[in-house]
Amino acid sequence: MNGISDLSRLLASLSPALSPKTYVFLTRPAAVYGDGGELEPIASFVEREGLTLIVPKDRADRAGESYAGEFGLLSLGVHSDLEAVGLTAAIASALSERGISANVVAGFYHDHLFVPVSRTGEAMTILRQLAESDQSK
Repeated sequence: MNGISDLSRLLASLSPALSPKTYVFLTRPAAVYGDGGELEPIASFVEREGLTLIVPKDRADRAGESYAGEFGLLSLGVHSDLEAVGLTAAIASALSERGISANVVAGFYHDHLFVPVSRTGEAMTILRQLAESDQSK
């Protein structure tokens, strides 16, 4: 089940959606994959320094976890092919022009961007404008 790989079609079909939740990134140096399940992470990644977990902020706060930064989750509605070229670069470029950082996580069907929670509205506007400008081509 392949997604879209053509960059113009991808950009025209972004359909970004903002999650109502705020997320944080945690790290657990001595942890292994599967640890931290009680925090209900939406993503995890094993690095040589330890386990990174992306969890809802309210869960992290209740568990007394420490973190740096709070992020809004913008999910792209377009089903992008895992081998598509240029989507991440185009989005990162558009956001970076406005000084907005983005941490991108690719799922099988969709790409997800974590941006500073204070900039989510602006990031959504930029993504919508990016899609609209590509639709007019």
